[in-house]
Amino acid sequence: MKANGRNVAGAARSPGQTIRALRLSQGLTLAQMKERTGLAISTLSKLEIGTVSLSYDKLMLISRGLGVDMATLVDPKPKAAPSTSLNTGRRVVQRAGEGQLVETRSYRQIYLATEILSKKMTPMFVEIRARTLEEFNEEFGGLIRHPGEEFTFVIEGELDFHSELYAPMRLRAGDSIYFDSEMGHAYLKVSDGPCRLVCSCASRGEDEERIADLFVKASSRHAPAAEAAAPARPRASRKSSRRAG
Repeated sequence: MKANGRNVAGAARSPGQTIRALRLSQGLTLAQMKERTGLAISTLSKLEIGTVSLSYDKLMLISRGLGVDMATLVDPKPKAAPSTSLNTGRRVVQRAGEGQLVETRSYRQIYLATEILSKKMTPMFVEIRARTLEEFNEEFGGLIRHPGEEFTFVIEGELDFHSELYAPMRLRAGDSIYFDSEMGHAYLKVSDGPCRLVCSCASRGEDEERIADLFVKASSRHAPAAEAAAPARPRASRKSSRRAG
């Protein structure tokens, strides 16, 4: 619900609406956000209006650019500014089917515990869709990497874990992997049925600036290709325009 063009307090909103609200609250233009994130202005605009899917790397870049926790961007409920006092004894219960959905061609991600801000880790429920590196690279421009460490537990199906330093590793239901996520990596589905995981990403604060630069380069490579692949809006011919007149 909106009043005078603004979200009413407590009303649910999309990640794009949240990004726009945070950007405007900081007095930032799209051009300034481009400088902070490395994402094209057209991509940022499409993210805000919801015509381009949010992927993990874009979320990381935008959260860095806005100076907020990544979970803030995918939480549909507006939050008041966090308290400056120490957060102790925090708790959140996630019921089946709850969480904030973020979809790409390669992944279907549900971010969990989004109510808690300034978390040390970002838990997700993930369904793998990409089957080949070519398909994955088409979306991300190469193996992805992000600050810190990552833990993954396979709930259902089978996948191949690809990384830049090791040979591909087959993981099945019940298997898990813990790795440094600065290392380029990709999950590829190999099972016929669904392939579902639980992941948790934890960043190392001292490395965020250096690793964020890698995201900027990856996103800059991918954004032009994605925009070029978008179908052009059909134009009415002069003949049909004359008839309509």
